Amino acid sequence: MLNNKKIVVIMPAYNAEQTLKQTFNEIYHKLVDEVILVDDSSLDNTKELSKSLHITTIIHKSNKGYGANQKSCYKAALKANADIVIMLHPDYQYTPKLIPAIASMMAFGEYDAVIASRMLGNYALKGGMPLYKFIANKFLTTFENIMLNEKLSEYHTGFRGFTKEILENLPLESCNDDFIFDNEILALLFFNNYKIGEISCPTKYFKEASSINFVRSCKYGLGVIGISFLYRLAKCGLKLGIFKDNNKKLNINSELDYYYKN
Repeated sequence: MLNNKKIVVIMPAYNAEQTLKQTFNEIYHKLVDEVILVDDSSLDNTKELSKSLHITTIIHKSNKGYGANQKSCYKAALKANADIVIMLHPDYQYTPKLIPAIASMMAFGEYDAVIASRMLGNYALKGGMPLYKFIANKFLTTFENIMLNEKLSEYHTGFRGFTKEILENLPLESCNDDFIFDNEILALLFFNNYKIGEISCPTKYFKEASSINFVRSCKYGLGVIGISFLYRLAKCGLKLGIFKDNNKKLNINSELDYYYKN
């Protein structure tokens, strides 16, 4: 705990057997109250390794997608009475050592959400980010900052934290089940006037680290542009898509596919 806030780390996993143990071991467990992993029907031994590490493990019977994986993660974290939820990819692309810093930015009420940016401090290319992804990241971030009238250094990091209020109140169930979910939740945060903080984060690109291919990256980029236009329309009063007034919040009472408690 930190400032009497329960801290839960969630790990959306798919074929993370090679990197999970190293990622888990570098978590500062004196601060983190619980770690929850959702295995999205991996083809390797991710779920078996997760159980052997005594991680609370949820297993999807079929592959549902990265966004759907996150939804299961957040539902499980809320069921565990988390006050602060930090998403850490188990592929060791982001360092778990920053979890205390991320948590502290929310535990004392300064921010509602925090993202770990690879673009602050020029760490992206040094960490091996492909040049085309670096250029695309910069372009999309600039475009979104203009459309959303914000000043984030990056919208596309997978290392981020949220307070329980965000997860309880945003219509996350209406968000996409694929990678664009990451972008949608940030847009919803800004739309609902939540405060987002940033912290500089190094990154590592290597063979075992998960990464979407060029085609899916293009699909994601088009999705980002689409959400940016929907955001601008919503700000003008025409609410479409995820910005509609709806009650599609996460249903923490819904059944998860398979649940293993450590």
